[in-house]
Amino acid sequence: MRVFVAVDLSDRLASSVADAQERFGGAPGLRFTDAEQAHVTLSFLGEVDDTRLDEVEQAVERGVDASGVAPFDATVGGFGVFPSLDYISVVWTGIRQGTGELNRLHEAIQAELVPLGFEPNDHAFTPHVTLARMNDARGKATVQRVVREEDPTVGSFRVDAVRLKRSELTPDGPQYSTVRRVPL
Repeated sequence: MRVFVAVDLSDRLASSVADAQERFGGAPGLRFTDAEQAHVTLSFLGEVDDTRLDEVEQAVERGVDASGVAPFDATVGGFGVFPSLDYISVVWTGIRQGTGELNRLHEAIQAELVPLGFEPNDHAFTPHVTLARMNDARGKATVQRVVREEDPTVGSFRVDAVRLKRSELTPDGPQYSTVRRVPL
């Protein structure tokens, strides 16, 4: 199964995430994520055999413990893109409060997963919530304008756990489900 480690946003933020997505006015070429499934990915593991889930969960638990992060409040806001405004593949909203805690969780969990054979990220970690993926450049000018000119606060949520999540690819887009929950 395809697996990743994440922090889920509160269910009550789904409408705020959807409102943030609407600011892009349905720009052509954008494929929006499901606001109900909004999350911050800490580590993408890829295909993981079911028999390894206990081992992965234990590594995540060790990472959470090593991070020293206790439950905290995070605030989501602003807009950004990966990899750049000239070539947009992902549109996101960032983390305004809680980045230090999320970075510590990411680093400590990665430190436990890499020895198990999982690849470290090949780019700098930027805590974010993916809003859309850009399939083609038709809406590029709209995305550039919104990212440059708008700076909304999406909302705040309490982070009290890290989740090991399954990603099932479907014709309607990926569907995420929690496989294991590791409290902070």
